[in-house]
Parts: sequence; structure tokens; C-alpha cells
Amino acid sequence: MDVIYPRCAGLDVHKQTVVACARISRGGALPLQEVHTFATTTSGLLALADWLEGLGVEHVAMEATGVYWKPVWHVLEGHFELVLANAAHVKNVPGRKTDVNDAMWLADLLAHGLIRASFVPPVAVQQLRTLTRTRKQFVRERAAHVQRIEKVLEDANLKLSVVLTDILGKSGRAVLQAIVDGEDDPERLLARIGRVKASRAELLEALRGRISAHHRFMLKLHLAHIGALDKAIADIEKEVGLGLEPFRQAAKLLSSMPGLSTVSAHVVVAEIGIDMSRFATPGHLLSWACMCPRNDESAGKRRSTRLRRGGKWLKTTLVQAAWAAVKVKGSYLQAQFHRIRARRGAKKAIVAVAASMLTAAWHMLRDGTEWQDLGAAHFDRTDAAKTARRLIRRLQQIGYVVQATPA
Repeated sequence: MDVIYPRCAGLDVHKQTVVACARISRGGALPLQEVHTFATTTSGLLALADWLEGLGVEHVAMEATGVYWKPVWHVLEGHFELVLANAAHVKNVPGRKTDVNDAMWLADLLAHGLIRASFVPPVAVQQLRTLTRTRKQFVRERAAHVQRIEKVLEDANLKLSVVLTDILGKSGRAVLQAIVDGEDDPERLLARIGRVKASRAELLEALRGRISAHHRFMLKLHLAHIGALDKAIADIEKEVGLGLEPFRQAAKLLSSMPGLSTVSAHVVVAEIGIDMSRFATPGHLLSWACMCPRNDESAGKRRSTRLRRGGKWLKTTLVQAAWAAVKVKGSYLQAQFHRIRARRGAKKAIVAVAASMLTAAWHMLRDGTEWQDLGAAHFDRTDAAKTARRLIRRLQQIGYVVQATPA
């Protein structure tokens, strides 16, 4: 097998150490392999860079092991051509695994060009990605605390969630704060509620419960935590606005797509970046995001088409945006959803819509264009004959004799 990179290295990265194997080709002779272990401290990584430069290494490969590869990448970036490998794609022979063997195996694979590099976005996109992911985690935590508040209210037999849509809205917060302050009279709690659909009698019944000091303490605890999370989310959104400056135009383009809010557009930009040359085609982007059916075939039989696991941050955002997009009347995405749902079900249909949105995002970011909706009649226009046959067949099934004459 031809050697593509004559001077390369493989790194087996751990939390405290990095095992490096430098592989240097020597014509027809066996390659020279030098192995050395370095600490993952800053001084240790700088020593690793000096050692690799002293051997004339030009290309370096490492596995994506948790977050331990990131400091190694940051130190070596700019000095070498770096390749980040998916650990599942570069597994060695079972039963012969050591740190040294792993480093040598990576070096051999890299030398022959057998490692497919993973997508590593620029530093600015990585920072934006960290902010958007942290924001989503905080929003999930906040939702969990809202559910815990409702659990405490149920334990106290206060049916606040029955009469109020949002127990942390203006009226709900006023009632909760009054309960924390020691109030338990339904009439006085009712005075804290503004205009709602429920009648006065229903509100009084919902506010009549058995409130103890323990309930007040738990409500105070959860409200304080929610307040801290709200402040943290607001700080993150402010920081996202500052870090979004180089990508503001791209996010504005994406937000013109139905279903993609400003926050969702920020997430898409943070996950895939704005340089679409990283993905040769929209299909490459869909595969990277795990938004296309897997290939699982044996003996000529297709065993499974389930989506591959992965891309959870981008995939969940796109699916949520797709559910919002299919509610836009007269849109292409809504027509696509109803067309596929009739044959494959709602779940597969919504994933198909999310994949179409990601495909459109690839074109929009590459060409710098806004969303252009094809309309709900797009499928009828593209295959009018097929649509006509389907409608005629349906009329015949319910007892009509149909003779179609072109207009």
C-alpha cells in the first residue's frame, strides 16, 4: 500500500498523558517508529510539539476521546496538519490493545491515508457552540424545576396548574411568592391572580389546600434556583449576541426559513458553521448530522434504516423546528409532511422535513440567499400525471366512473 504521508505521528490521548508515535518512512526499508510519553500539562504539550518538530513530522492524528483531545489540538494547531479521528472508525485488532500499540496503529493508518478526518469547526464557532449547548442545558434544568414545583403543589393539594396555563407566569409567580411568604387563605391568594379563563369558584377550589412549612421551603428553594437559571440564560444570550458578530448575517438568512427562530438559527450556525466547503454536498452534511437512513445490508437484505445515533444537539433542534414549520399553512414543508405522513407515519415524515430544512440551510449558507418557499402545490406541479392517477383511482374506489380530459 502506498505511503501518502512519509513523516507523520499518531497520538493516544488520555487525561494525564499522551503517548506519541512518530513514523518516518525510509524508502524500501521498514519505517522508523519512535514512541514517547508526554504529560498533558501545558509544558508537556509544548515539549510534545518541539519533539515532533525536531523529527520533521508534518501530519498528526489523534482520536476524539471525550474533551481530552481539545487542549492537545489547541497547542498543536498551526504547527502541524491535524486529523481528528472517530474512535469507532480506527479500532485496532481486539486483544492487542495497549497505549503504545494504539499510537503506532494511528500513525500507520495516517501514513497510508486511511483515516477520515472529523469535522472540527474554527475556534469562534466552537465557542458559540459551547454557549448554545450550555443554554439548552440550563433551559432543560429550568423546565425540570418547574415540574418539581408542580409536584410540590400537588403534594399540598393546590391545583394551580389546572387553572393557570403557566404556573410561572405573572399570576403564578405572585401566588407562589405569597405562599412562600406564609399566606394560605384562598381569598387572599385569589387577589394575586389577574384575568384568567377559570371562574372565581374554580380558582378558590384550586387554591384551597394543605400547605405546610416544608412545602414553603421547597417552593422557595426551587424559585431561587429558577431565578438563578433565568439570570444565567440571559447572560448567555447576551454573550451569544457578542460572539455572533461574524455569523450574524448567516443566522439572519437561516431565520428566514419557516420554523427556525432566532435561537434555533444560532444553534444551527454553532453546530455546522458557515463554511459549507467542509461538506462536499448536502448529503454529506445530512450524514454527518445523522439525519439520513443508515446502511445496514447483508445477503441482499436491508435490515434496518433507523437513524444513526449522534448529532443530538443539531438533530433535536431541527426536529423541534420542523414541528413548527409544518404548521405554516400553504408552505412546501407542510405539504411535504402531509404527503409523507400518509404513507410512512408522522415520525418519519417530521424527520424528512428536518432533513429538508438542513439541506436548504446548506444551500442558503453556501449561496448567501434567503428562504424561497416552493409552495404547497410544488409536488402537484412536478408530477401532475401521478397526482391525476391517484385522484382518479380514489374516485373509482368510492364508486364513480371518471373520464379525464386535459384542460
